[in-house]
Amino acid sequence: MGRQLNKPFAKKLVLWSAAVLLVAIGLLLRRTYKPEPVSVVEEAAKPERIEPVKLAKSVLRSSLAGRWYPADAATLREQIGGFFRKADVEPIEDVIALILPHAGYQYSGQTAAFGLKTTNKKYKRVVVIGPSHRVPMEEVLSVPRVSHYETPLGEMPLDVEFIQKLLKYPMFRNVPRAHQYEHSVQIEVPLLQYSAGKFRLVPIVAGRCSLETINKVGAILSSLIDSDTLVIASSDFVHYGTNYGYLPFRENIPEQIKKLDMGAYEHIAAVDAKGFLEYKEQTGATICGFMPVAILLSMLESPAEARLTNYATSGELTGDFTNSVSYLSVAFSGRWPNHPAIEPQVSDPELSEQDKRQLLSLARQSLVHFLEKRRAPQASELGITVSDEMSCTRAAFVTLKKNHRLRGCIGDIFPRQPLYKSVIANAINAGVNDRRFLPVTSAECNDIMIEISALTAPKPITSSEEIRVGIDGVVLNKDGRSAVFLPQVAPEQGWNVNQMLTQLSLKAGLAGDAWKDGANFLVFQADVFGEER
Repeated sequence: MGRQLNKPFAKKLVLWSAAVLLVAIGLLLRRTYKPEPVSVVEEAAKPERIEPVKLAKSVLRSSLAGRWYPADAATLREQIGGFFRKADVEPIEDVIALILPHAGYQYSGQTAAFGLKTTNKKYKRVVVIGPSHRVPMEEVLSVPRVSHYETPLGEMPLDVEFIQKLLKYPMFRNVPRAHQYEHSVQIEVPLLQYSAGKFRLVPIVAGRCSLETINKVGAILSSLIDSDTLVIASSDFVHYGTNYGYLPFRENIPEQIKKLDMGAYEHIAAVDAKGFLEYKEQTGATICGFMPVAILLSMLESPAEARLTNYATSGELTGDFTNSVSYLSVAFSGRWPNHPAIEPQVSDPELSEQDKRQLLSLARQSLVHFLEKRRAPQASELGITVSDEMSCTRAAFVTLKKNHRLRGCIGDIFPRQPLYKSVIANAINAGVNDRRFLPVTSAECNDIMIEISALTAPKPITSSEEIRVGIDGVVLNKDGRSAVFLPQVAPEQGWNVNQMLTQLSLKAGLAGDAWKDGANFLVFQADVFGEER
């Protein structure tokens, strides 16, 4: 047996060893982690960390090549170059915005070149606002969830961070169909690729909006842009002739058309959005991009100066004014107003129980009204009070059930009108336009139960593993095919995620396992409520 230490000495030795160990650990930590000293004031002053927007590369390919302009890159570049060589226009300092036409290049390309050639400034961002010709939208402007646009001249990167900021405001939504075939924005891209150098694009497709919404949108955009931003409002002007249902005169047609166009330009030169809209309403002038023009005018402030750089008509170009479209290019010089940041609002506000009762009543009465009178009603005709929450832009599905079995279900996935209007339209569509069923009859209405799903705006996810059964509705997209299930479908059928996606693939006309490779997904949630009997 070895020698034993006396107890007092042993105790001191243990304490001394522990102290040495703590000092050693402290020195090790100091070597591996050396935080900078930060005062309380300095810590509070640090800006909030903003995570970069993560968006996998996705490309929207222009649908215009070969129709609106040449599909061959060299031919297209030579055509555009010819326009710019012929554009005899003096440069303008401090160009911040343009109005450009959006017809096929053989008609409007020369006029557009006059506008773009006024500036040789290299912008970091170009915002193009065009009207929606194909997809009806109300109080909504759509921005795409893609990373690039592609034309024969190559890929154009989008300013995805700027777009993400816009999507925080309820009037900015993503309506994919609004961008797929919309020429009013796409037509400007090759011209910009040729003339504007390297920049990031912000494509915006505008639906019909009230003056209040126009002013809000103008204020939001003004608060986000800077001196390195060019804004383009894409618009053709008066469309005259039987093709456009506009024949306000039959004599002195070229002079009368120009008079109408110049009357509109007077309000543009005065930077008067309200007066411009009133002029269009009073004259009936068929200016297809009146919304983008009004939004641009609402963004500008005096002393912004407008200059008409070119004016042409298709009637003059073809020698036939039977049908004619007018083209203007306008350049605005000055500085963007330094508007303060605008706090985003809640995009999908919570519906009260009263709102839900009103919406269910609106759905039932709208269907009955249509079956009796063969037209969709206004909410005011039905004695329905529309709250602010019911007026918010929001998509909805309306489901009809008879004897606990599906009798019709139709809705919108992407929000493009006020919620209450979506309910009116889809209650009628579910009753008479669901191809899986015969139209509902008036005699059936008392036996039908109505359910409404008020949806949140769909958002992309990176993996199917993020899908939550019973919480998320899912949109599957692959190879140009798509299908959707509402959140309540999987629980009702007893499916797990894999089973649901298999059925969703089949619904899209794909193989059952198509979702496993190359598919992308959007998810949304729903506030589901129905009638009780």
